[in-house]
Amino acid sequence: MKRAFLMLGGTISAGMLLAAPAGGWWPEGHSTIARAAVQTLPAEVPSFFREGGAMIGHCAQDPDVHKQREAPNATDAEGPEHYLDWELLKGKPLPAKRSQFYRLLGELKEEPGKVGTLPYSITEWTERLAITLAEHRKWPENPTIKAKALVYAGFLAHYAGDLSMPLHTTVHHDGRTGTDGETPRSGIHAKVDSLIERLELKSEELSAGQKAEAYPEILPAVQKEMLASHALVDRVYALEPKLPPREGAFTAAPEVREFTTERARAGTRFLGSLYLTAWKKSATINLPAWLKREPR
Repeated sequence: MKRAFLMLGGTISAGMLLAAPAGGWWPEGHSTIARAAVQTLPAEVPSFFREGGAMIGHCAQDPDVHKQREAPNATDAEGPEHYLDWELLKGKPLPAKRSQFYRLLGELKEEPGKVGTLPYSITEWTERLAITLAEHRKWPENPTIKAKALVYAGFLAHYAGDLSMPLHTTVHHDGRTGTDGETPRSGIHAKVDSLIERLELKSEELSAGQKAEAYPEILPAVQKEMLASHALVDRVYALEPKLPPREGAFTAAPEVREFTTERARAGTRFLGSLYLTAWKKSATINLPAWLKREPR
């Protein structure tokens, strides 16, 4: 069954978010990870990017904002970009490209909307960011290119953050799936999504002692990170009785805070490394000769 998505329109209320089974970390959770990831970057990354955490954090919320009832085509395309139900691949490794992945799903008689395409979202946005940073290398004074890089970095932040939340990697994304293949929509997904925000974790806490390291290849690194997140699905369900209630004041169990901090720091490290990977990859990109980006 295709997952249900929250259609955001106007303001976002806590009740609306708690009702959403597939939203990723809450909005401020995505922004917090994005700002933290920027803080892990070395000085070789351009200063405009290292100082762009506010803009990147703002744009990190946009992929969820783009799921709107009034924009059904955008919503239909956006939904699968946020998850991958790993079990449905039946042990098959991720193909190198999205088109090959779709062919694999055809062989498995599965649909992209059911399985999800999150690893390709991350890989493709990393490459888009690398191309934009290659433009910056050639036209370092162009403010439009700088702005575009921060927007792209925000989109990448969202998908990388989703990967760090284990329930975005499994068929058991909102309660243990039954023999009919359907999730019971228990509400656990929304509870976990809310944790970074409700525990008020800070970017400085997530970036402390962390150092971005560039990946030799993007998709293998994404798959490795995804499997590490997926391995924690059982731990999430073991924590379910201790998760904060849907509403009202609460005192966080130490195990819940520890888990949330671990996952948020893992997402921070992963995203910072993707940013550094994009910067290093940008040095290898040959832009087309017809491209003119001089500031006007």
